Amino acid sequence: MRFRHVGVSLIFFLLFIGCNKEEPETIPNCIEQKIKTLKREAVWNPPAKIYSYTYQNRTVYFFPQRCCDFPSELYDENCTLLCLPDGGITGQGDGTCADFFSERSNEKLVWKDSRE
Repeated sequence: MRFRHVGVSLIFFLLFIGCNKEEPETIPNCIEQKIKTLKREAVWNPPAKIYSYTYQNRTVYFFPQRCCDFPSELYDENCTLLCLPDGGITGQGDGTCADFFSERSNEKLVWKDSRE
């Protein structure tokens, strides 16, 4: 009788854990295409990364600057370029989303170039 109770408890526990798993983020096709393009380019220094964030109540995709005077890029889920948050010659990007770094939330690493 005791084993039956443990078995039932184990089943409920496994169901509970299974129901609470976080679903992997679906990456928009246009971002997948940008990843494919990056994979065909020479490795950046530092290697390319793409992060997703919540910004202005929507999911956005942040491509950190690759080096020096290159600006970072911020895209929406349709790959519309929203702004250049930082970098560039001034280091301040294009100034159109100056609040991005203070207002963003829910950071997730979407992709990292693992090539060396």
